Amino acid sequence: MAQKQFTVTADTGIHARPATLLVQTASKFDSEVHLQYKEKKVNLKSIMGVMSLGVGKGADITIITEGSDEEEALNSLEETLKKEGLAE
Repeated sequence: MAQKQFTVTADTGIHARPATLLVQTASKFDSEVHLQYKEKKVNLKSIMGVMSLGVGKGADITIITEGSDEEEALNSLEETLKKEGLAE
């Protein structure tokens, strides 16, 4: 299992467009990928799950990956978050 914490920096938080990008990135991998915010943990391959969290600016989120390509998945998601200016 691999995990990393991020702080959301985008003014709009993780709304529809960024959530879609994250789901698309997570879906490329075989590993299980979860997004944790506060006490909730959802499948990061589910757009409805991600949207249900209502992650806003300044939120601390954790991405958790588990499986054969967990490190690659986590690195790719981190790259997407930073490239899109969503989190650091």
